[in-house]
Amino acid sequence: MTFALVALGGAMGACLRFLTDRWVQARHDTGFPWGTLVVNAVGSLLLGLLTGATLFGAPAPTALVGVGFCGALTTFSTFGYESVRLLTDGARLFAVLNVVGSVLAGLGSGAVGVVLAAAIWG
Repeated sequence: MTFALVALGGAMGACLRFLTDRWVQARHDTGFPWGTLVVNAVGSLLLGLLTGATLFGAPAPTALVGVGFCGALTTFSTFGYESVRLLTDGARLFAVLNVVGSVLAGLGSGAVGVVLAAAIWG
């Protein structure tokens, strides 16, 4: 059953990542990977919320949402690829902004998720 929940969550997360990335990138006429930044920040927020819910004793659908959905929604490999691509294309400022911004957005979003969980279940 756990495998099926992970697979279902993964299928939904991967599809949402693709659609969100395309939707966000279509609205920005730059070489900066805004779509990847957005899905990683949203995924970090959801993981923070899920972690916080677990910390405060709320039932959490970890296999479906945490491992499956957020695992497929967020993408470290694309973030890494896009950062290196920006660097090798000579867009050093965008590369640095992507790395720093993604790390800060991920940590900040995760922390906000935990704080929200504390407000809801704490």
